[in-house]
Amino acid sequence: MALTAFFDTSVLLAGLIHFGPQSAAAQSILHAVAEQKLSGVGTAWHCCLEFFSVVTRLPPEFRLPPADAVRLLESEVWGRMTVCDLPAADRLPMLKAAARDGTAGGRVYDTHIAEVARAAGAPVVVTDNRRHFVASLRHGVRVETPTEFLEHLRPRKG
Repeated sequence: MALTAFFDTSVLLAGLIHFGPQSAAAQSILHAVAEQKLSGVGTAWHCCLEFFSVVTRLPPEFRLPPADAVRLLESEVWGRMTVCDLPAADRLPMLKAAARDGTAGGRVYDTHIAEVARAAGAPVVVTDNRRHFVASLRHGVRVETPTEFLEHLRPRKG
């Protein structure tokens, strides 16, 4: 199945944990997925791990116990999305390209997620961290915020 969109960790977090008004667009997107109005979406295994890491160490008012984090991933992500990983043959070339590009530190994780999206054939990466994914543009993968992505989903009037 070809993917219609690929969600970064920031979309999973804001879509599944209510942080206030800034979560609205991501929550609308994940609601559309849950209602089967948006299908063929994916995320990276790395994003699932990152989601688990973040939600189990959030401030107490948002924090989830590890077992609840797994249940939420199982029902809302694995149950409704394609969870992708980078093919083994693409791993070393990705690291070599990151080194050529001068990628350092934690940015390698976003590079990895972008490469997973590209390898999965996703036409768009949806993220709140657009500048972390600009390298995706050179591979023809659009990068949109949740608000921008929602605008493309809405039917045009006229």
